[in-house]
Amino acid sequence: MGDDILDEVYAVVCDRKVNPKAGSYVTSIYNDPKGLDKVLEKIGEEAAEVIIAAKNGGEREIISESADLIFHLMIMLAAKDVPLDKVREEFERRRK
Repeated sequence: MGDDILDEVYAVVCDRKVNPKAGSYVTSIYNDPKGLDKVLEKIGEEAAEVIIAAKNGGEREIISESADLIFHLMIMLAAKDVPLDKVREEFERRRK
């Protein structure tokens, strides 16, 4: 496991942006009339759910809600044409 699953998910998210697929959740987010505001709302919602899970939930709930948050962050990054590798580079820069 490792970065490859994140890369795979991000690749699908990016692909749905340029190749919409009927029935795809990601496509529905990109096609929402609210545009970027829709994914930003989802990020806020998922962040709140992570907080609640961390405060009241068990490990499984924390993991699940964290994955949802990261997923929606990926949708936002792709919407703004920010490669996931740029986030990795920022972590590397901060580590030095």
